[in-house]
Amino acid sequence: MQRIRMMGAAAILVLGASAWLGCAAQPEAESSPRPAAAAVDSDRLLNADAEPGSWMSYGRNYSEQRFSPLDQIREDNVGDLGLAWSFDLETKRGIEATSIVVDGVMYMTSAWSIVHALDARTGRKLWSYDPQVAKDKSKHTCCDVVNRGVAVYQGQVFVGVLDGRLVALDAATGGVNWEVATVDPKLPYTITGAPRVIKGKVLIGNGGAEFGVRGFIAAYDVASGERLWQFFTVPGDPAKGFENDAMKMAADTWNGEWWKLGGGGGTVWDAMAYDPELDLLYIGVGNGTPWNQQIRSPGGGDNLFLSSIVALRPDSGEYVWHYQTTPGETWDYTATQHIILADMEIEGRTRKVLMQAPKNGFFYVLDRTDGSLLSANNYIPITWASHVDMKTGRPVETEGARYENKTFLLMPSYLGGHNWHPMSFNPQTGLVYIPVLDIPANYAQPAAGFVYRPGVANLGIDGPTSGLPDKQAERDALRPLIAGRLVAWDPKAQKEAWRVEHSGAWNGGTLTTAGNLVFQGTADARLKAFRANDGKLLWEFPTQTGVVAPAMTYELDGEQYLSINVGWGGAFALVFGEYIQPESMPNVSRVLTFKLGATGELPEVDWKPVVAFNPPAQTASAEQIAEGHNLYQEICLGCHGLNAVSGLLIPDLRGSALLHDQRGWDNVVLGGGLRARGMASFADELDGAQAAAIRAYVIEQAIRGKRVQEARAQ
Repeated sequence: MQRIRMMGAAAILVLGASAWLGCAAQPEAESSPRPAAAAVDSDRLLNADAEPGSWMSYGRNYSEQRFSPLDQIREDNVGDLGLAWSFDLETKRGIEATSIVVDGVMYMTSAWSIVHALDARTGRKLWSYDPQVAKDKSKHTCCDVVNRGVAVYQGQVFVGVLDGRLVALDAATGGVNWEVATVDPKLPYTITGAPRVIKGKVLIGNGGAEFGVRGFIAAYDVASGERLWQFFTVPGDPAKGFENDAMKMAADTWNGEWWKLGGGGGTVWDAMAYDPELDLLYIGVGNGTPWNQQIRSPGGGDNLFLSSIVALRPDSGEYVWHYQTTPGETWDYTATQHIILADMEIEGRTRKVLMQAPKNGFFYVLDRTDGSLLSANNYIPITWASHVDMKTGRPVETEGARYENKTFLLMPSYLGGHNWHPMSFNPQTGLVYIPVLDIPANYAQPAAGFVYRPGVANLGIDGPTSGLPDKQAERDALRPLIAGRLVAWDPKAQKEAWRVEHSGAWNGGTLTTAGNLVFQGTADARLKAFRANDGKLLWEFPTQTGVVAPAMTYELDGEQYLSINVGWGGAFALVFGEYIQPESMPNVSRVLTFKLGATGELPEVDWKPVVAFNPPAQTASAEQIAEGHNLYQEICLGCHGLNAVSGLLIPDLRGSALLHDQRGWDNVVLGGGLRARGMASFADELDGAQAAAIRAYVIEQAIRGKRVQEARAQ
């Protein structure tokens, strides 16, 4: 049973900490005085560079450069870094948060939107807050039950909760000051991104585009939680009128009845940046619902503001300008990836620029005053377009890339050339450090036709075609094509300066510092330091788990600390189990904090990444198995992996005892028997015959998996 009553979209509940019954903060017993609460105001945020020892917002300052002026840890002494302290997050799901450190306290989030406050010197827990998210909410998360962090302001800590709430906590105690439902709780919205605070307003977007929602960003009063403004990113039903001129303009770029297919998508699930001189807020907008534009908007159109960077007035949410990276988006090429602001000399003139490397594989440099394109070039090999036309600002698409009539091998895939993992910009080297993905995917029209299913992922592409080939030799041949690297990109010259190849594809975000360093965690369970000007590896530490979050750094008592939140997870970790190395698979979620001269060690981890195959005999027909394949790829792969090959953060269905028990299978899939463990009921989406077809398909994959496992053991 859900323990917290969800409120209407505009309702606000204000509670003192002592009155909060659903999820009381849990302060740690202590004998020494607790550090002061976060006394952050607008002046401190605006002047973050004057406090290089603090990390007061998601990207350290409003420009989101993730560059630290601290230089006690340098290229010549980084080899002396050692573990100062660690803190166990006690979860087995992905960890993506950037910690905030201010006034000696670290604030960070874990899976399921749990917030921890720690003494930044020692890692001692001060308090924790668990919002008690109903575990079956995982049904509406495309990419794990993650959270990317908090915002702090005037003694409060703000967190966006997976189920759509925005909660303000007392920074000293963790007690709830207020909470508000930012979305209609009956709809499949989620929140995984970190809020920002600008001029006394908390800003938060949402996710859930594939599941059938209409994207927006909204601002809330820091003191009360009152919603102050809301900006939708796609137009609604024209018959109901438009909220503003921007929505009227956007509607002219859509066709068909997109609002009947879940609202159009376009969620603002991650990137934000702010320029206080121009007083402009920049947001990144995501993909459409469904991905396939031919279904979503028959007849084409740019479909604004999907896959766009949009500039707004933070006081009112008023639209100012936009730049669309992928007009008529049809591949899940979001523009929600990290946005960085900088002042840069280009052709002898200092320009106020905005930089982004979105999923589509191009690196963009825009004039952030008006959104005009200054340059664009692909930072990875791509197949869907040849280049960006500088006269029109539009990509020149490859014939057949929209998979109208036949399958198209797309690079990058729906995971993008760069995903949510933050990049960083070092003004001293002039380079941007990008965690790059290199993964192909097949796209094709749905062979069985498209059926809109409310509340589940609606992609509009052929599931079996986008999956893995049946022959193991063909699967093995794909391995070299699935790669990851750290790329240092010169945004002026629009070319690569250097690169480091990684052994895995899904690596962490980056931090760069004045010590001529770049830090990045990797899929093969390492935290590494590279020389910022040439990429030479200078130091590494075994993290015992794949790392996807970025590092951050702070200073206390004259000592510089380096901290990173580790714990394998996210979209690739869940979906691409076939191509994950064993070092990535353990989820050992912790905060790891380092300083020069420290000598701490981590306890050993016992991990055996083996699926115990014991499938029953196959009794289903080929037609049932084929139907199950299609349904599995539509509904199940986001958690249980492509072709039923799990990344092992969630149990591998091919080893499930329920393959021997149709009634037990139905109790879980249709009856919600494991709801409390995160497996929701799909009774609204599937009937008994369809659930049986999925089971038949998983049995077939278990038989196949056992055969491959036995062959490799010989």
